Amino acid sequence: MNFKGKTVFITGASRGIGKAIGLRLAREGANIVIAAKTAEPHPKLEGTIFTAATEMEQAGGKALPVVVDVRDETSVKAAVAKAVETFGGIDICVNNASAIQLTGTLMTQMKRFDLMHQVNTRGTFMVSQACIPHLRKAENPHVLNLSPPLTMDTKWFAPHVAYTMAKYGMSMCVLGMAGEFKGKIAFNALWPRTTIATAAVGNMPGGDQLVKKSRKPEIMADAAYHILSKDYRKCTGNFFIDDDVLATEGITELDHYAVEPGAELAPDFFL
Repeated sequence: MNFKGKTVFITGASRGIGKAIGLRLAREGANIVIAAKTAEPHPKLEGTIFTAATEMEQAGGKALPVVVDVRDETSVKAAVAKAVETFGGIDICVNNASAIQLTGTLMTQMKRFDLMHQVNTRGTFMVSQACIPHLRKAENPHVLNLSPPLTMDTKWFAPHVAYTMAKYGMSMCVLGMAGEFKGKIAFNALWPRTTIATAAVGNMPGGDQLVKKSRKPEIMADAAYHILSKDYRKCTGNFFIDDDVLATEGITELDHYAVEPGAELAPDFFL
């Protein structure tokens, strides 16, 4: 697929994996809609929708920073309308925004349970729903959810059942919508083999050491690029793993993606 002039709506694109995917596609000349909450600098988190927009334009694309809370239907619909008004349509939707808390049942406050389900499952469903009418008009429409393969195994639920349910909700959107819109829009999931050096990982207990055992967000961005390049009619309903995607493209030398080349890598959840 030629991404030049194609419009990509990415939730949570002000930093981390979402931003990396935006930059990768901006280098191909895409229009990137940065749909995220951070309009003002955060004391503990790097970047805003505006700094991300500047970087994407410097990379060669066009950018539209829009303040979006994926929990709020009015906010989502307004952002999608603004994207269509600005760029004339939407070709790709990337559901990247996510909330995480790795706690057991008794330690999970209901407000955190609600946040994870509202952002991860409900937000993904709602953003997809809002984009679908526009995606159906696109030449090669894709939706990509940053969510894990579905494995109904106790070990993935027991340590943090609320978080697993919320992330699996994103994956179930892929499973269902890929069937519902088969032949019309591609729906796929992408998940990392290892932990990725993002703020979410760095802020975990022991995060400094975990980051050293992680890969950079760019591996997810390169994998996303290859998935989104494929014919939507032939590539849908898949649960991709980042390094598997690259291997199928003949890319097996991955040391440059490591935060510390040669370090033992930490496996991500759900694999």
